[in-house]
Amino acid sequence: MLEYAEKLTKKPASIEKSDIDNLKEHGLKDRDILDLNQVVAYFNYVNRLADGLGIELE
Repeated sequence: MLEYAEKLTKKPASIEKSDIDNLKEHGLKDRDILDLNQVVAYFNYVNRLADGLGIELE
């Protein structure tokens, strides 16, 4: 999950079906993968928004 989250954060366009398949091989279901994507995307969004506005997060 962490490798996937890092790849989604640093190189989102490089995500491939094999990345999803790897998560499934480790027991994640479709809903788990969706949740993982949403959490990673949300934190990336919030951090970029804060950085862009010069806001320090707690």
